[in-house]
Amino acid sequence: MTRISQNPLIEASSEKTSAEPLLNKDNDDYLKIWEINFTPSKNKKLYGDRREIEKEKKIEEAITKILREKFSFRFIILDPHVERMGSKGLESALIGTLASCKLCKPSPNWLGNYSPVQKIRESGLWLVQHLKADPVNEKDKEIILKAVEETRKWLKL
Repeated sequence: MTRISQNPLIEASSEKTSAEPLLNKDNDDYLKIWEINFTPSKNKKLYGDRREIEKEKKIEEAITKILREKFSFRFIILDPHVERMGSKGLESALIGTLASCKLCKPSPNWLGNYSPVQKIRESGLWLVQHLKADPVNEKDKEIILKAVEETRKWLKL
């Protein structure tokens, strides 16, 4: 799915967040249009004529290219009973750990430096939720280590 499909989950996705710095870096006025949530029909009616679908496709292609060429991803398989999301979840603790890390800094040419969102620029992370969350604790470490072990087994490593 793409942003053009108007999937509400995509509207809040990292694709949208990743495009904003790309447009901001180029001082592209289309940023104002890109920031509009076109999921509500009211916004579609009010601002839909301002959209440039071909331009949006090119923006999405540029983001995809960056993700494929510059990023690598890792995963772990978590026990289904592990609380993953929310303020008490493992995700929150992992984000809190990264956000509070004094040694963890983005590179000077990180695209997020051009984000119009101040918290993204300041934190060095592509999100704004859970930045002040408690870091990973001993229980979380045990969960992560077990998940890494299970993932290695699953991958047959």
